[in-house]
Amino acid sequence: MNNHQVWDNFNREEFACQCGDCDENGIQDRFIDVLQEIRTAYGKPLVVTSGYRCANHPVERVKIRPGTHNLGLAADVAVSRGDAFRLVQIAMGHPDIAGLGVKQNGTGRFIHLDIVEDQEHFARPNLWSY
Repeated sequence: MNNHQVWDNFNREEFACQCGDCDENGIQDRFIDVLQEIRTAYGKPLVVTSGYRCANHPVERVKIRPGTHNLGLAADVAVSRGDAFRLVQIAMGHPDIAGLGVKQNGTGRFIHLDIVEDQEHFARPNLWSY
């Protein structure tokens, strides 16, 4: 396990909020640990397109309650086609992945991964498409 400061393929900065109004980064180390384990098994780079989201992020602002990104326990990674299929297989085999979202149509294809545990507002495990 990592020392929660240095990962082989990730740095905390790439998970920072991209709302344009802040420099917040509430990503949790234990999530990066899990993503690093998945990245190692995957064997290819994973580009984080959305990591932590502050409460004022446009996507979070319209939600009734904070989402998994706002909790610092989720990220979207850019991947498509056969690579997406392989990443989903690896992620589904990881014991900590509890939420998996798939956007594989049009442009901006990605896979959402989170480690949020089952609770009232987050039924887990869960798989969905966008």
